Amino acid sequence: MGTGVITDPIGDLLTRIRNGLIARHQEVRIPHSRIKARIADILTREGYLEDAEVVPGEFSAIIVKLKYTASREPVIKGLRRVSKPGLRVYKNRQELPRVQGGLGVAIVSTSKGVMTDKEARRHKVGGEVLCEVW
Repeated sequence: MGTGVITDPIGDLLTRIRNGLIARHQEVRIPHSRIKARIADILTREGYLEDAEVVPGEFSAIIVKLKYTASREPVIKGLRRVSKPGLRVYKNRQELPRVQGGLGVAIVSTSKGVMTDKEARRHKVGGEVLCEVW
């Protein structure tokens, strides 16, 4: 692994998950940050990942266990980074996206923390749309 500076850590998280699914890996290791751990927790809770565990250490990491169907197809059909470092995307609660007609989930960074689009609507808050998963 290279030790280069990652300019988009959330994009890196999504790419590592996407690549792991394509290669049919059981798990992927991701450098730890609080926001990435929160996104992994949300994806686990929403049923897109088997598990996400933070491994402490000098370079702490998140071990993400990928989830597949009984026929070995990835549960995650698509991952899309919405707000990028060069172009941030903010939506108020009325404008929050409904991913795949409500079948997918948008992950939003709000003033009340990182949550799904459904939770943000329930809390009546908008925020930065980080990514969409379906």
